[in-house]
Amino acid sequence: MSTSWNIKPVSQKDSDAIQHKINMKTKPLGALGALEQTAHQLALIQQKNQIVIQNPTMLVFAGDHGVAEENVSLTSSDVTRQMVLNFLAGGAAINCFCRANDMALKVVDAGIKTPVEDERLILQRVGAGTRNLAKEPAMTEEEVLQSLHYGRQLASQLVSEGCNLLAFGEMGIGNTTPASCIMAALLNKSAADCVGRGTGISDAQLDRKINISATALNRIGNNKTPLNVLREVGGFEIAQITGAILGAAEAGISVLIDGFIITAAALLATRIAPASRDYMLFAHCSGEQGHQTMLEALDAAPLLQLGLRLGEGTGAAIALPLIRSAAEFYNNMASFESAGVTL
Repeated sequence: MSTSWNIKPVSQKDSDAIQHKINMKTKPLGALGALEQTAHQLALIQQKNQIVIQNPTMLVFAGDHGVAEENVSLTSSDVTRQMVLNFLAGGAAINCFCRANDMALKVVDAGIKTPVEDERLILQRVGAGTRNLAKEPAMTEEEVLQSLHYGRQLASQLVSEGCNLLAFGEMGIGNTTPASCIMAALLNKSAADCVGRGTGISDAQLDRKINISATALNRIGNNKTPLNVLREVGGFEIAQITGAILGAAEAGISVLIDGFIITAAALLATRIAPASRDYMLFAHCSGEQGHQTMLEALDAAPLLQLGLRLGEGTGAAIALPLIRSAAEFYNNMASFESAGVTL
């Protein structure tokens, strides 16, 4: 399980030509706003005359967290497994949005407490949930490396099958706590600056969540390497998503980043391999405290701001039509010259 990544920065050599093509479409300069920046980035990544969105796929990774036993969430870890069953039955929000937007959906068991027997589920179990980060490191070094490897391997497989845009969702009761810790450690912030209410916890639960996160951050201390941060506070699903983001970037395809949890994984990915940032498009700014700060740290301008805070990859699935619209105008909108329109 290699920890080295062969991720090449996206070449900027055609940037001016791509921008010129966008500018010469039959519209005022900049009139399509964020769709123009999206088309520009997609064209740079693909390095072709036409942008193609091929087999876009949503990967929802599920994993349980030992910290859930600390009453930092509205529900128990049992709900993680129940929601995995809901995903497989087609009844969750992410199922609805993937169906509506013609996006493939795959569900991954990265390490839920009680396994689910279903051939449609991708089994990449690292364990039956992580350890309790309030008391000890959540993962071993071997588990971190195995998780990154699993994510990388799955991304590589999907690319080999023809996918050129991957999006990520997550399911794991309690996972805003590790995501908040990751954010705080990597951005040198306090727990209070990063910890939010997640699914809507009480004031007392929020105080407890902040205190638990502060304890974990004290344990991390100055050893804020991405792998150590993952080992101390990460979840199996967050680590596998990080590996999948890096694997997709390694393969040279676009990745569509969802909300708070996925952005924490994206932040980790950029600290492991800075060039991975070139391949990231950001779907939305969630309603979770701290997400805007992480987006700013990544110099990211999300496409949507809808107050979403559900997770599951829902914001990314909703943003996919905007990605397709950016490709469509770039490919097929007439230029002033071809339309005979004078400037």
